[in-house]
Amino acid sequence: MNIQQRPYDHPDAVKLNDQVQLEYAERYGDEGDITPLDATMFDPPHGLYLLAYDASDRPVATGGWRAQERNAEGYSDGDAELKRMFVIPEGRGQGLARRILAALEADARAAGRTRMVLETGDQQPEAIALYLSSGYAPCEKFGHYRTYDSSRCYAKPLQPSA
Repeated sequence: MNIQQRPYDHPDAVKLNDQVQLEYAERYGDEGDITPLDATMFDPPHGLYLLAYDASDRPVATGGWRAQERNAEGYSDGDAELKRMFVIPEGRGQGLARRILAALEADARAAGRTRMVLETGDQQPEAIALYLSSGYAPCEKFGHYRTYDSSRCYAKPLQPSA
């Protein structure tokens, strides 16, 4: 697997985003995740967007983080928010999400972020299992879906590198 930094609006990122939106719509019976996102939110040093490619150079996984500060949506100063973590169905079970997650955490830590946060939903048990097994703990709700009963929010402190 080859992990590459790409813009959020790169054609391969758009392709995978379209796929994850279809999966969200199927799981939740709605139009998918409508959190407002802009490609510039993932521009370093205030964010990062990654794509993983298989041996055939096909995009198979994605994920990004964007900087957040204390605001009315419940974020805290120093937050890095995970967005668009996704692995195509045929790529699951190979540790791709875990590798992307580790790379995003390392980059956010290097950028001076102090906490990684994420929001997922109750219809994504495999995502919840990944985050819990990676050291994330439930936290106070934040973000676009903070008032939804199905929303699940998690956080992990990003300790400075030794």
